[in-house]
Amino acid sequence: MTPRLDRAALLARLATPRNWDLAIVGGGATGLGVALDAAARGLAVVLLEADDFAKGTSSRATKLVHGGVRYLAQGNVALVREALVERSTLLANAPHLAQRLPFVVPTYSRWEQPFYGIGLKLYDALAGARGLGPTEWLSARRTTELLPTVARAGLAGGVRYWDGQFDDARLAVALARTAAARGALVLNHLPVEGLVRDAGRVVGVRARDSESGRHFDIAARCVINAAGVWVDAVRDMDRDAGAPARAPMVAPSQGVHLVVDRAFLPGTHALMVPKTSDGRVLFAVPWLGKTILGTTDTPRDDLALEPEPFTAEVDFILGEAARYLARAPARADVRSVWVGLRPLVKPPGDEGEGEGHESGAAQVHTKTLSREHTVVVGRSGLVTVTGGKWTTYRAMAEDVLERAMARGLVPRRPAGATVRLPLVGAAPGRPLAEPPGEHGYGSEAEVLRALPGATKWLWRDAESGQGGLSEAMVRFAARHEMARTVEDVLARRCRLLFLDAAEAARQAAPVAALLAEELGHAVDAAPFVALARQYARVP
Repeated sequence: MTPRLDRAALLARLATPRNWDLAIVGGGATGLGVALDAAARGLAVVLLEADDFAKGTSSRATKLVHGGVRYLAQGNVALVREALVERSTLLANAPHLAQRLPFVVPTYSRWEQPFYGIGLKLYDALAGARGLGPTEWLSARRTTELLPTVARAGLAGGVRYWDGQFDDARLAVALARTAAARGALVLNHLPVEGLVRDAGRVVGVRARDSESGRHFDIAARCVINAAGVWVDAVRDMDRDAGAPARAPMVAPSQGVHLVVDRAFLPGTHALMVPKTSDGRVLFAVPWLGKTILGTTDTPRDDLALEPEPFTAEVDFILGEAARYLARAPARADVRSVWVGLRPLVKPPGDEGEGEGHESGAAQVHTKTLSREHTVVVGRSGLVTVTGGKWTTYRAMAEDVLERAMARGLVPRRPAGATVRLPLVGAAPGRPLAEPPGEHGYGSEAEVLRALPGATKWLWRDAESGQGGLSEAMVRFAARHEMARTVEDVLARRCRLLFLDAAEAARQAAPVAALLAEELGHAVDAAPFVALARQYARVP
């Protein structure tokens, strides 16, 4: 059964006085993972997201479920091993949204093939029985068969290995819905504006409904700060008047991705360059009918909700792509450009007096800063978690709850509740390299087809003529996936903004009209059109 998630009913439940076990601030991968794990253990959980689920970093990943080949090269074996375990768990629990994907590393000198091949064989060994396929050495001919548009001048061969890919934003929505099905109260567009404190302890949060302006005071035994790159702003709410601000935990790093047509990389294999001209990694990944090129790793001081790429970052991606693709993509070929801020963890030591701190090693530059997560429990009982990566969201959630239970903030319950917990819609699906369509709804595809407008397509993929966005998908997003705005639909329920920003702008008005029917009030398309223009602009 696919329940309708009525916002009025959810807000009425939020307004009912009670003392929650957990109040979670932030609806990205980490916060949603904690909500699902806690709800699956029988705890009373409320999660509040200021904008939409996965609006920030969690919708702007490179779409890879991976152990991290580059982290292995850095010697971080523990992180890689944990990520490989979690990779297999995620692929099993959400097969409609996360699947295995073959990668090819093209080699252009004699030393590269054995060097990369041996490293990737070690990657296989760390995965063990959870491996997705064996690493293979390829001839130049076989490499061009798998990567038809790879640059052929000087090509010596290649190495094929296996990792995973996923639809990050739709996975986040699936986590939210699965947590709700387990009893959690999960709400988007409801920012937390303050912490409730009593005798120096954090005992709840104050929040505001963005639509009505209504305020809520929510009591909780434990508050989890899972606001991603914005965790320091929440930590700043937890201090006495006049007290100095704590040293920040997060060193934001900007990752840029460019999307071009599949013609630049046809087929079913992704291309990976382990070491570009400046030592960074380059991916060209088939995803939802397009090709993603990325990514960068640039320090950034500000925390814009919609950061824009630097010209140098676009130059880097296009320049490196031109070295490895026979047809070099140009700025005019870019369908969408999007930017995410990674919450990388600063070196430990200045997180605040009296706070317990756990983290992995931290380095100086953002491309070598630790991708491990950090959990901090403050004197007030506020639990802050940041860092980490999408692949390990489930393990991060277990760690957060373990820390909270160890401090007596929530009742102790056994771990492992989410190891074999299928997410809503879980069913074998078609490859994520194909254009989006009904198959992305897994076992809920029949529910989708029963809605009005199932055969009325607003948009179809131009290259393949398949997949796309139907009227029924908009209705499904409003009724069952908590979509409230045009952006919620076209950026995160359907990924059109990330695939073709200009086309997404054209669909804003019809989507707004359908949402107005479903929500019972006028929906403004103008803010989304402005956002789509930003995604279409290539500096």
